[in-house]
Amino acid sequence: MSATADQTSVSVSEELLAPLPSGVEICYQTFGDPDADPLLLVMGLGGPMNWWDTGLCTLLAERGFFVIRYDNRDTGRSSRGTGRVKPSMLFRAFVGRRVRAPYSIADLADDAFGLLDHLDIASAHVVGASMGGMIAQTMAIADPDRVRSLTSIMSTTGRRTVGWQSPLLLPILVARRGPDREAYVAGGLKVWQMIGSPGFPPDLEELERRGHETFDRGVSRSGVMRQMIAVLTQRDRTAQLRRLWMPTLVIHGLADKMVHVSGGRSTAMAVPGSELLLIDAMGHDFPKPLYDTIASAVRRTADRATAD
Repeated sequence: MSATADQTSVSVSEELLAPLPSGVEICYQTFGDPDADPLLLVMGLGGPMNWWDTGLCTLLAERGFFVIRYDNRDTGRSSRGTGRVKPSMLFRAFVGRRVRAPYSIADLADDAFGLLDHLDIASAHVVGASMGGMIAQTMAIADPDRVRSLTSIMSTTGRRTVGWQSPLLLPILVARRGPDREAYVAGGLKVWQMIGSPGFPPDLEELERRGHETFDRGVSRSGVMRQMIAVLTQRDRTAQLRRLWMPTLVIHGLADKMVHVSGGRSTAMAVPGSELLLIDAMGHDFPKPLYDTIASAVRRTADRATAD
């Protein structure tokens, strides 16, 4: 079944569940023509599919993509993981000490491949943001024939000397936001105002709306902690990125406090022939004035794959 998006002819599916062989269930939604170029959108830490704004998804569909957005495990309506992660484990991992994580970035990449299998898609253009960029890079390394083009946004290589996060942010990210809807939304507003784009002031009403939608779709503090430990224990992918051959785009904001721009620069330096798009005054979010810039760059990168 499908519905039509407001003020556009782009077809939008209902949210559906994909049962994977691993036992994980992934909630997903699609935009556009199934016969168009498949484009998988992979969101970052604690981010459900609605953090890929409907307007951006629609714009990408209008550029000739069959857009797939989904909830990573431990977010939204996808399966919840198991295993408790204590704040002390996060701080040990943050300083480089060995910690056992309930799952890895590679496991999250396997979830993405499982979703493509469920949709009977042999290969797709893959776009990942933040932790999603780490997942997208891992997918390209693990099975490059299934990744037609790679776009890594506001992400990093896993090397600890680049793409660092301000230590001031970690206590805020792991802090409890309160059990109710309004407390969650208020805490989220504080985070986004800290890490957002200084050159593109956020629409607070829009942030509140997204916060309410995110809470209503399902939030899990323990799930965010499991994802965070997966990020903090990831391996350095630099050497493996040097062996990639698919068209690659790296987008990073010059004002990113969550993942320092050195992470984007290092990613682009590692992948042969990649394009690096640095955006002044962009932080760790997707300002609406940049939607067209991002969509055009993703389309340009996909077209390079077709030309090759």
